[in-house]
Amino acid sequence: QLVQSGGGLVQAGGSLNLSCSASQRTFSSYSMGWFRQAPGKEREFVAYITWNSDATYYADSVKGRFAISRDNAKNTVYLQMNSLKPEDTADYYCAAKYYRASYYPADYDYWGQGTQVTVSS
Repeated sequence: QLVQSGGGLVQAGGSLNLSCSASQRTFSSYSMGWFRQAPGKEREFVAYITWNSDATYYADSVKGRFAISRDNAKNTVYLQMNSLKPEDTADYYCAAKYYRASYYPADYDYWGQGTQVTVSS
């Protein structure tokens, strides 16, 4: 089970931090991803971090502005979002995939409940 926190309303140029906590003891065996879905659009990849934190990968649209990290001792993954733009407005979801990371939503085993991020211009 993945439980998300964070999100909300922010002005363009502002920052938000999302958290996603896992209940499973084997969290450290899972690569973690963040995805987002804007109204009327398909869910899209934002970022992932591998199970052992040796690699991260970002969508071009967020590269240089967002940072994904994890703390396996706390079973938590984070998404720090800086320099937010109105086009970042969406529902954000964390997801867990056993072992290998992926940027395809269908590859993920578990999903958080989603949290809304709204960026005003």
